[in-house]
Amino acid sequence: MSLKSLLTAAALQGVAEARARIFGHVLNPTGKRSPHKILRKKLIGDKVAQWYPYDIKNDDPLVLAREEKQRLAKLEMLKRRGKGAPKKGQGKRAFSDAGIVAH
Repeated sequence: MSLKSLLTAAALQGVAEARARIFGHVLNPTGKRSPHKILRKKLIGDKVAQWYPYDIKNDDPLVLAREEKQRLAKLEMLKRRGKGAPKKGQGKRAFSDAGIVAH
């Protein structure tokens, strides 16, 4: 290699380093894979959380109690009509495991 090519390479490297420092880039002369691109991205969790309005119902215990009362009343009505959830261990799978086919 000649002296001129060494000086040119050194000058180009110096310019690249200065440019990276000025513009806040990461210098990667070897070209190997780096996680810098991923780590540089802004986190999106806060943006997603801001998209949804604040639910005031979660703060008021009276609202939660009323909703729970409505849910229990609906379950009771379904049970009276015979449409409620089966007792624990009495669902669809209980019959098939015992070898009994439920129709």
